[in-house]
Amino acid sequence: MAIAVRAHELTVRYDRVLALDRVNLTLDEGQALGIVGPNGSGKSTLLKAVAGLIAPVGGSIQVFGGAPRSQPPGTIAYVPQVEAVDWSFPANVYDVVAMGRFPRMRALAPFSKHDREVVDAALAALHIGDLRHRHISQLSGGQQQRAFIARAIAQEPRLLLLDEPTTGVDAATEEALREFVRELVARGMPVLMTTHDLERAAEWFDRLMVVDRRVLAEGDPATVLESGAYAGIREHVHTHGHLRTDATQEHAEHD
Repeated sequence: MAIAVRAHELTVRYDRVLALDRVNLTLDEGQALGIVGPNGSGKSTLLKAVAGLIAPVGGSIQVFGGAPRSQPPGTIAYVPQVEAVDWSFPANVYDVVAMGRFPRMRALAPFSKHDREVVDAALAALHIGDLRHRHISQLSGGQQQRAFIARAIAQEPRLLLLDEPTTGVDAATEEALREFVRELVARGMPVLMTTHDLERAAEWFDRLMVVDRRVLAEGDPATVLESGAYAGIREHVHTHGHLRTDATQEHAEHD
């Protein structure tokens, strides 16, 4: 498989705060890579760097052999952990998903037959076609998350970045999202995803990485799940109920 994402010694700072420290990773096409780590460990920062939203201060990041920002519009689909949404804006589910077509369209161009077909397919893939006329604010958290992922898929991207997409969703939605991600990967889509779900990582991902500003462990899920780095995070979760450590508390706002 061709390499979709390659980071070499990737280093990112927020002012004086070191968010990522010499991170190396590769993601092949047709592969799902999961990122786990404490809050404030740089997981979200890593996705933003891959998306081209944050410029590194050291090292390099390449997507399909070039800089993230040099990719054609729509190539990288990024679904952040928290969407900045004006819930009073008069947009229904169809409108939200249709926004995913904008990077692929010429300015002021009307929707084509292909655009409508792609939006309909994205709605169907996330099982929200029956919600197309409902205002986005009227959806449950899980339904909203499906709508945002459908919008990303409507871009027809080559790379999908998901930042903890299962946070706050019910078990049925989580399983539907897992099946959807695995279907995308089976069709050749590379997926990079952060997660707080430590128990089902092997069901989601082909490879798993533990990050706490640096890469602590990386490999196939079975190997990483047996590693000391993962065991330390898992113990903290069982004890405290979340992925925060004292060492990363001060940096949590940057993750």
